[in-house]
Amino acid sequence: MPRPKQTEEPEHGWPLGWAASLREFRTFLAVERGLSPHTTEGYLSDLAHLASWASTENLAPGELTRDHLSRFLVTQQALGKAPRSLARMSSSVRSLLTFLRMEGGSGAGPEAVVKSPRPPRMLPRTLSEPQVEALLEAPDTNTPLGIRDRAWLELLYASGLRVSELAGLPALGVFLDEGFLKVMGKGRKERLIPFGASAEHWIRAWLALRSGFKPKGGELFVGQRGEPLSRQHLWRLLKGYARKADLRPGMVSPHVLRHAFATHLLDHGADLRAVQAMLGHADISTTQIYTHVHQARLRALYDRMHPRGGG
Repeated sequence: MPRPKQTEEPEHGWPLGWAASLREFRTFLAVERGLSPHTTEGYLSDLAHLASWASTENLAPGELTRDHLSRFLVTQQALGKAPRSLARMSSSVRSLLTFLRMEGGSGAGPEAVVKSPRPPRMLPRTLSEPQVEALLEAPDTNTPLGIRDRAWLELLYASGLRVSELAGLPALGVFLDEGFLKVMGKGRKERLIPFGASAEHWIRAWLALRSGFKPKGGELFVGQRGEPLSRQHLWRLLKGYARKADLRPGMVSPHVLRHAFATHLLDHGADLRAVQAMLGHADISTTQIYTHVHQARLRALYDRMHPRGGG
């Protein structure tokens, strides 16, 4: 004889028959695993969808099978859930089933949840070469601060430095005659990075003025009172120059210039291993995402310009 339709528990909005399990799971996440309230509620938000769907099938937590779970995820996909949301929901369901199995419950275990397709890897945002040129030309080089800002912008784009590396770069770490700089990166790993003539020109121009700012330390770039430029200060300056260059501030960041450095090098035929070394990536797979950007741009160019392309 079929069970009567389950009703909602007023306190939490969870279906009767699920509320006790979800309440215990919430305690487990918060107490046993020490997760933050925000993360815990994220799990429970996902599981509320499962509980709601299961209640329409008259299914208690211990009655779920692999087939049930597959049907649930297909239903969520049909509702238009993004791949990342589906992946997170699958993870939440596996965690619940692991907990129920630990507590001696029956029904499907975590292995019953078919893994969602891996969310597509987001390509890093970058800037075109004309956009970078407009950004580099934004500072007013008739002023000492404008020369300073042109110098660090040129160096950021010429070297692919992280903003933290730029902020802490010592003046003695830049070898102008050789066209190299020496930087201490992540994991206290030192690397040498070449830079071009334009960056060298503006760094020399800045160094001729730097002593007038009475530097308090050895950093290459300092503020009006001689203090080192912080990451936050560099971010604010960059956003201002983005607006001046008619670029949306939201599309420009120090990391976007790092992406542009790598992408434009590959566009001009640089070796991937060389780009890896300059970026300071320990693993070549981290650098390989830039080849996707490169290939995507080649595809667009082909489609637009080639008579057999997509244009």
